[in-house]
Amino acid sequence: MSIKPKLGIFDLTMIVVSLVIGMGIFRTPVNVARETNDPRVFFAIWIIGGIVSICGALTYAEIGSRYPVAGGFYKVLSHCYHPAYGFMINWMLLISNAASVAAVCLIGAEYISPVLLPDSLQNGAGHKLIGVVAVLVLYGINMLGIRLSATSLNVLTILKILMMVLLCLAVFSGGNPSNANAVVESREPKNWLYIFGAALVPVFFTFGGYQQTINFGSDVKDPGRNMPRGVFYGFAIIVVLYLTINYAYYKVIGFEQLQHTNALAARMAEAFFGPYGFKTISLLLFISVLGYANVNLISNPRMYYAMAEDGILPPVLKRVNSKTQVQEVALSVFVAVILLVLFFVGTFDKILNYVMLFDTIGLASAAASLFILRKKTRHLDGTGIYKMKLYPYLTLLFVVVYLFVTVNIFIQDWKAASIGLSLFVAGLPLYLLMKRVNRKGA
Repeated sequence: MSIKPKLGIFDLTMIVVSLVIGMGIFRTPVNVARETNDPRVFFAIWIIGGIVSICGALTYAEIGSRYPVAGGFYKVLSHCYHPAYGFMINWMLLISNAASVAAVCLIGAEYISPVLLPDSLQNGAGHKLIGVVAVLVLYGINMLGIRLSATSLNVLTILKILMMVLLCLAVFSGGNPSNANAVVESREPKNWLYIFGAALVPVFFTFGGYQQTINFGSDVKDPGRNMPRGVFYGFAIIVVLYLTINYAYYKVIGFEQLQHTNALAARMAEAFFGPYGFKTISLLLFISVLGYANVNLISNPRMYYAMAEDGILPPVLKRVNSKTQVQEVALSVFVAVILLVLFFVGTFDKILNYVMLFDTIGLASAAASLFILRKKTRHLDGTGIYKMKLYPYLTLLFVVVYLFVTVNIFIQDWKAASIGLSLFVAGLPLYLLMKRVNRKGA
């Protein structure tokens, strides 16, 4: 049973917003402030990151328009390069995506546990319990059908946007102007290239996620028209929200305190809501986590579908329920990986460089595929598909900057990056093994 298009432009816009806005914006500004050490550079990095990410969003919009298939992120790498390379990128992305969902669920559990659990369960076990229950509830919703899961996603995303708007309103409550413009002395001299690369790692993590929209190429009605519009509208909302909330952090908390304050959302809520701010923002942050986890449960099984369609993974993973349009087996496998990671994952910060290493390599590779895809799909020009402006300059800018960040990750932590790269290379023999097993099975 093939996947039928059921998602409109509003659904896709909400998917883009929910894919990008997770918990990053409530944590990574601290990392960016520490690396930049100056409020002017801090805001410049966020603006640069937004511009580069928009270039990527427009690039992926054209890729999705030219190649509207389920599991498009895997399919485009296989189609333009080689199925082996597509598998190597995607098998690690699926693992890192599951790990990211698990880690973000744990962060959300830390916020909501004081509201839900007694003091005796204010520990790691209690947090994992909340995370497991949240994933299982979302799993049940998604098993009921993509239409219901998309509707729940729209509601969660709208609540998430409202939460961020409320946090931004804290700027009107005053703040600490005495240290708002402070520039902290650096402990060791850093050149601007290092600062630029190191600060863009958390910025791109916060802006990342929109690339998964190409996995919905076969789910979107009229993809040639709706795909670029949904991506652009969603990203416009994201950029405005990110710049506004960072300005609110700067005005209310002050730049010096921003470098040392991890509970950014709680501080902002306290400034605006008063003593009840912590409970209010804890609930809203947990809702944000549910939205992030839900959209990943919708998106990632599409990559399983694409790999199974190419005979790399077992055919059962592309099985679609004819009534609900749900990949029940693939969804179950992805949820199982998340639940396993919940019992072994460390902290969100430790995962960051691993996740970003695969993201930068994969995103740069997929974006560069547009150069090949345009040649292979020349027959589609003039048929109403989306063609980005200023091609190839915007795509080239995106690829170069992301490769620069990849190099910087190795400079920052070469041991962790080497482990990640080794796991990536290990995907090649795994691909060959899976091909051989499936060939024998056939």
